[in-house]
Amino acid sequence: MRSVCTAALVAGAAASLVLQAPLASAAPAARPSPPDQSVSALLSRLQSLYRKAEEATETYNATEERLKKQRAKAGRLNDRLADARIALTDSRDAAGRLAREQYQGSHGTLSPYMTFLLSENPEQVLDRGHQIDRAAGQRAATVARLTGDARRAAELAAEARAALHEQQTLAARQKKQRDEVRESLAGVEKMLASLTGEQLAEIRRLEQRDISEAQRALLASGRLGGAKAPSEEGGKALEYAFKQVGKPYVWGAAGPNSFDCSGLTSQAWAHAGDAIPRTSQEQWRTLPKVSLNELRPGDLVVYFQRATHVALYIGNGLVIQAPRPGASVKVSPIAANPLLGAVRPDAGKASLRHYVPPSLPGWALSGSDTGYGSAEAPG
Repeated sequence: MRSVCTAALVAGAAASLVLQAPLASAAPAARPSPPDQSVSALLSRLQSLYRKAEEATETYNATEERLKKQRAKAGRLNDRLADARIALTDSRDAAGRLAREQYQGSHGTLSPYMTFLLSENPEQVLDRGHQIDRAAGQRAATVARLTGDARRAAELAAEARAALHEQQTLAARQKKQRDEVRESLAGVEKMLASLTGEQLAEIRRLEQRDISEAQRALLASGRLGGAKAPSEEGGKALEYAFKQVGKPYVWGAAGPNSFDCSGLTSQAWAHAGDAIPRTSQEQWRTLPKVSLNELRPGDLVVYFQRATHVALYIGNGLVIQAPRPGASVKVSPIAANPLLGAVRPDAGKASLRHYVPPSLPGWALSGSDTGYGSAEAPG
């Protein structure tokens, strides 16, 4: 189907865009003159602007996940380094005591051989020799432990420094990516503010026409299977997702008050007790694939060639998704975006024998359905 960007469903102004943080530049006070272009050209331009914004969003999400893992790694290394330094201090104390004992015992004493010859009790001297041998072994072990602890502390210190450097690099990269998202969304905001009511209405009409045609074609093709029930975990994921309907899309958000598309799906399954990757691309890459005719509620439906948008299947050809900035979590036709495939987080789990889906408000189907009108739009 022809992919249509739905950004123009925003109420004709930049103020309706939902952003994670204020944009770098404010919208102009006066409405700019609408561009003298055809609606199809406007759609193409909006698609390009959203594509840039969402490419940055997906990269931002991936970097955020890497940064979380790197912070945890740095924390673990620092804990191990602290333990290693305590062990090194103990070894140094033991080595100090050893040095003092050796120094004190070296003044005014005879060699072990002379002590044996002059002693009135040779057996006592022999026993003392055994004690000396044991002490020598303990001294050797103390020195070896000191050497090993010093080497381990040095290695961990180097690893901790490298981990901190990587963390700082990721944090700087994330800040740059955040700024890129804001800049791209500012471009979308500026363009939306320039459109007339007639242009917005025409874009919405074209969008709905394409969605309806794609949905009819998919259902008529028989590619979707019949009614099925979710697994127990899938039912819990759906229950969570249903409760989020109406909450705004915010790029980089994973609840509890706002979501982007993969933030919604990852949190739904986390609340079901099954942690899945954060981004739509990782969900597609790592989770078991399932054919469309085997879809059951709770499966994830992935869109666009680069797996850059994702939704939660609820049955009857419908999904719950967080579509895009300016929209809210809602129920949409499964064919609202170009389908790539589907994955199943709970592969191997049996379907429930009896399942009654949660009830939805009548307005759950209202609003924009499409994610991003581009094969490169992120989730």
